[in-house]
Amino acid sequence: MKKRAILLANLGSPDSYQVKDVKTYLKEFLMDEKVIDIPFLARYLLVNGIIVPFRAAKSAERYRSIWTENGSPLIHITRQTKELLEEESGLPVYMCMRYGHPAPKDVLKEIAAQHPGLEELVLLPLYPHYAMSSFETAVEHVKKAHKANGSQFELKIVPPFYDYQGYINAVANSIKPYLQQSYDHILFSYHGIPERHILKSDITGNHCLKNENCCSVSSEAHQYCYRHQVIETTKLVAAKLQLPETRFSFSFQSRLGKDKWLQPDTADLFKNFPGKGIRKLLVLCPAFVSDCLETLEEIEEEGKALFLQSGGESFTMIPCLNTQPEWINTMNTLVNSI
Repeated sequence: MKKRAILLANLGSPDSYQVKDVKTYLKEFLMDEKVIDIPFLARYLLVNGIIVPFRAAKSAERYRSIWTENGSPLIHITRQTKELLEEESGLPVYMCMRYGHPAPKDVLKEIAAQHPGLEELVLLPLYPHYAMSSFETAVEHVKKAHKANGSQFELKIVPPFYDYQGYINAVANSIKPYLQQSYDHILFSYHGIPERHILKSDITGNHCLKNENCCSVSSEAHQYCYRHQVIETTKLVAAKLQLPETRFSFSFQSRLGKDKWLQPDTADLFKNFPGKGIRKLLVLCPAFVSDCLETLEEIEEEGKALFLQSGGESFTMIPCLNTQPEWINTMNTLVNSI
């Protein structure tokens, strides 16, 4: 058996909630050409001249509201996940972030130094669904560091696992306890992306977003279609829980800029649900496996306030998979499948 190790890749976080650290993080994040996919000069002027100067202080306050004694929730949860997966797998497990620290180049150097005879490193991007601004950019970032470091071990990559049975079961089982309480509706809120990212990822060039049913019509484009994949996750989890079609829906959060993004918008639904008789709401964010700014602040704080101010009665945020034993086991089986 080949000598292996595991590398987890997550989104990342500022080093602190201080404005200077948030500025550094935002610049790295938003200057990624797979996040804001416009020409370099236009992206540079937009990010450094408009977005960061005007958003940094507000973003710092948002991070401050979720910061814990252990620092960034996402970093802390990923570190716990790493330790538990190491126990489960019996293999050395490392973690890196697409933005911020620890950076892939530094972690790969550490791996090479600590395991000189390593033959394979299995990269597990902690993104269930494919998107150029999440899964793809994380994988390419690690590949670049792997090549730049001249790493002697082979790099193997776990593909998106949006329909993997273990993941579906883990998400469904994380919801089950909350179904015991009174609720009107369950909202699956996924991180949003611009529609142009869907079109750019369409390897057929003539399928995605061409009609209302494109995600349900079989196509090789689906292996790179974020919208199709989140719809499949929603359907599979709902089927596992035997949820009536009228009791659940999906949406997209975290819009940035004025471009056309995937619909429906989560914030719009929070405002409109109470007027449609949905006053007791359960919300989960299956695009994230670790709780972070987008779940803890954007949904559990801002989203909850918006829903209640619009006439809602109760709002329950279902945590991400985080360190649940079933999820740790699923990660191990994903690695072993490669």
